[in-house]
Amino acid sequence: MKKLKIFLLLIIFLFLVLATHAQETFDHLIPAPPFRSLAPENPEPVPRQFRSLSLGLSLDELRTALIRDDLFHFRGDRDVSFLPIREQTLVETTGPSFIRRAHFQLTGEVVYIMSFTLNTRLIDHYSVFTSFVRRYGEPVSLNPMEAVWESEETRVSLERPLTIKYIDRTVFDRLVRDSRNLEDRQMLRREEFLAEF
Repeated sequence: MKKLKIFLLLIIFLFLVLATHAQETFDHLIPAPPFRSLAPENPEPVPRQFRSLSLGLSLDELRTALIRDDLFHFRGDRDVSFLPIREQTLVETTGPSFIRRAHFQLTGEVVYIMSFTLNTRLIDHYSVFTSFVRRYGEPVSLNPMEAVWESEETRVSLERPLTIKYIDRTVFDRLVRDSRNLEDRQMLRREEFLAEF
């Protein structure tokens, strides 16, 4: 029993000595390596185009471009829907490899949103993000859900898990304003109707 007490005291003593020595060892900070950005000094403008597909295409031009591009399984009019409530057209198609799904929104027969959901088995988020930074510079906005690159005319976002979205800001902002004006008018009509009682 006496030997056990001595053994325990010896272990406690050694633990305290090692802990004190370890603390002294970690008091020295190792400087972090200098941060090197992947962004070029003169980044390219924010893109409005992916391959032969671009914002501003007409519906006929979009159909032709999708038929010619082997990244897509475009089936013609079966992939085109008209949204009467918004007076918009939606084109949705699939792809055989890197692109799993693609969506194109048109208003006034012109593409103003292109969205590409990529195949995460063939390509990863980090590779796409790195490629964008090397070409277009650091994003203007970065959070766990998306990275955003913007110009006055275009907004490009890389969203998780792996979707790239191109938006024509001029058209999109106009549609948002029109929607707000419509909501305001509907609210005014509702108030006028309620005042009739």
